[in-house]
Amino acid sequence: MKETKEFETESKELLNLMINSIYTNKDIFLRELISNGSDAIDKYRFNALHGEKDYVNGDHKIELSIDKKERSLTIKDDGIGMSKDELIANLGTIAKSGSKDFMSKVKEAKDKEDVNIIGQFGVGFYSAFMVADKVSVLTKKTGEPAYLFESDGVKDYTIEEASKEDHGSVITIYFKKNAKDVDYDKFLETYTIENLVSKYSDYIRYPIGMDVKTSKAKVDADGKPIEGKYEDVIEHKILNSMIPLWKKNPKDVTEKDLFDFYKSKFADYEDPLFSIPLHIEGNVFYDAIVYIPSHAPYNLYSENYEKGLDLYCKGIFIAEKCKQLVPDYLKFAKGLVDSDDFSLNISREMLQSSPLLDKIAESIEKKIVSSLKDAMKNDHEKYLKFFKIYGDHLKFGIYSTYGAKKDLLQDLLVYDSLNEENPISLKEYKEKMGKEQKYIYYASGKSVEAIKMLPQLEKYKKDGTNVLLFHSDIDEFSSMMLHDYDKTEFKNIADDSKEDLSKEEKEKIDSLVATNKRALDDIKEALVGKVDDVAFSSKLVDSPVCISTKEGLSLNMEKVLTEQEEKSQSGMEKPKAVKVLEINPDHDLWKAISSVGDNDEKLKKYGALLYDEAMMLEGFEVADKVSFVKNLNDLMLEAIKK
Repeated sequence: MKETKEFETESKELLNLMINSIYTNKDIFLRELISNGSDAIDKYRFNALHGEKDYVNGDHKIELSIDKKERSLTIKDDGIGMSKDELIANLGTIAKSGSKDFMSKVKEAKDKEDVNIIGQFGVGFYSAFMVADKVSVLTKKTGEPAYLFESDGVKDYTIEEASKEDHGSVITIYFKKNAKDVDYDKFLETYTIENLVSKYSDYIRYPIGMDVKTSKAKVDADGKPIEGKYEDVIEHKILNSMIPLWKKNPKDVTEKDLFDFYKSKFADYEDPLFSIPLHIEGNVFYDAIVYIPSHAPYNLYSENYEKGLDLYCKGIFIAEKCKQLVPDYLKFAKGLVDSDDFSLNISREMLQSSPLLDKIAESIEKKIVSSLKDAMKNDHEKYLKFFKIYGDHLKFGIYSTYGAKKDLLQDLLVYDSLNEENPISLKEYKEKMGKEQKYIYYASGKSVEAIKMLPQLEKYKKDGTNVLLFHSDIDEFSSMMLHDYDKTEFKNIADDSKEDLSKEEKEKIDSLVATNKRALDDIKEALVGKVDDVAFSSKLVDSPVCISTKEGLSLNMEKVLTEQEEKSQSGMEKPKAVKVLEINPDHDLWKAISSVGDNDEKLKKYGALLYDEAMMLEGFEVADKVSFVKNLNDLMLEAIKK
C-alpha cells in the first residue's frame, strides 16, 4: 500500500532554498549520490567482515545508466540498502541535525556563486532535486522487504513496498526540461557523466561502470580494420581509476588532486589550508592524508562535535572518525589513515586499547606539528591565517597537558605585541629583547585595542620595551603552564612585584609612602573589600592610577574563571584576584589630592573615584554607579563653590 507523507515544514523551506536559491554548480549532485552509494557499500562490507547474518563478502560496484527517452539517470549500488524506517529518517527528514545552522548558511550564501555546503549537513541526497523534477529510490536491506520512495521535492513523498531481489539501492533521477540559461539535457550525454565521474569521483575505490557508445573501425572477414569505415558499438566502461588517492605514488598526486579529494570526501566548499599526505615506513607502516580546513567546522565548539580520522585497513573502511588518532588540541584536523597492519575484524573496543593505533596517533601528531612548523617558516602568511583560526587550540594543548606538550608546541605560538605590526613568535620576541631585560612581558585584556589603553603599558612604551598582548581567554593560563621560554620567564606587567625597581626607585617610593601614610590609609579604608592594598607606582607615566595584582591571579583570569563558574553553577567559591590600587605620585592629580591635608572624608571620596577610574581603564564597568555619581558630584560642587 502506497503511503503519502509530507516533508516537515522546515524541510520544505530548506528544500526550496537549496533547489532554487544558491547553487550555480549543479554538477555536484552526481558526486553526492555516488558518494552515498560508496558509503552504503562500505557499511555492507563492514557488516560482512564482522560476520553479520546473511551478509556476504564479495566484489561490489556502482552502475550508472542513461535513458534519454525517459530523461533519466540511474545510480545503482549493491550496498547496505535501507529499511522503511531508515527511508523515512534519512530521506523524509532533511538535515535532522543542524537544520537551523544549515538554514542560516544557505541564507548567508544566496548571493555567492558555486557554494557547496550540502554534505556538511547530511543532505547530499537532496542535491538531486537541483536537476530533477522527480526522484525515485528503490532500496532493499538484507533480510527485509524492498521499498520504493518517490518525491518531486516540493511538499511530500510516497513510500510503498516493492519488489527487488538483491540488497542495495537504485536511485533514478528524472531530469527537468531545459530552462533559461540552464541546460539539463547535458546530463543525458555519456561524455558529460564520464567527465563528472572523473572530476569528482575518481578516488572511489569501487568500480563505477556505465555502457558507453564508442566508434570503432569496421573489420573485414579476416578481422582486419577497413580503412575509413567505422561503426558505433556499446561497451561497458569503468569510469574511475579506483586507486585510492592515498595509495598513489606521491609524484603522481598534485595539490589540486588532494584539494579536490578533500572537498569531495568532506563535503567542503573551500580548499583546505593545508593537506598533509603521509607515507610512513618504520616502526609503524601506514598511509594517510590529513587536512587542516580553511574555516573552523560549523559545530567545532559543540558538544556533539566528533573528532577523529577515518580508519582503513588495506583500503577497506574500518571505522569513521576514530577519535584516538588525533589529540583534542588537533580535533579540527580531518582525514584518513590506512594501515595493512590492522585486522579486518578489529572491533571498536579493541581499537580503544590498540598499541598500534597509539603509535600511529603519536606519529601523526608529530607530522602535523612538523608540517605546521614548516608552514610557519616557509609560508608565514598562510600560517598566520591558520593561527588566527586554530591558535587557541595549540595553547589549549599546552594548558590541558599541564605543560607536557610545551617543547612540542611552544615554537608554534605567535602573539600580537606592543611594538610589532604582525604577530610574533616567542623566539622572535626573545631575540629582540634588551640586554638588561629579565622577563617576557605580557599584558592581558579582552582585545588588542583595550590592552593598548592600559595605563600599565606607559612605562614600557616610554622605554621601547615590547610587551605581548594576551587577548584570548586561554593566553594567560597557557603561559602559566609554559612558565618560561628558553629559560626566560613570563611576567604580567600588572604584577605588583617590585623586582624590576632600581635601588633609587625603591628608596623614592619608600620615602613617598612614609610622607603620605595617612592619605594612603584613608584611601585603603575607603576601598575595603575592593582592593587589598594601596601603593605608589613606578609603572605610570601619564595616567594617575592603575590596578595591579598579586599572587599570580590577574583581573583577566579572575573574570574568565568567574564566567566559567557562573556557567557551571557548581556553587564553588568564586576566584578572587589580590588587587592593588597603584597611584602615580608624580601626577598632578595626586599632588592636588595629597594637598587636601587632614580631610579624611574627602580623601576617601577621591580614593573611591580613583579606583573606579582604574577599573574602567581595565575594561570593567563601575560596580556601584550611585556612589560613583554621588562622589563625583560632591567633589565637583565643592570645587565650584571655591
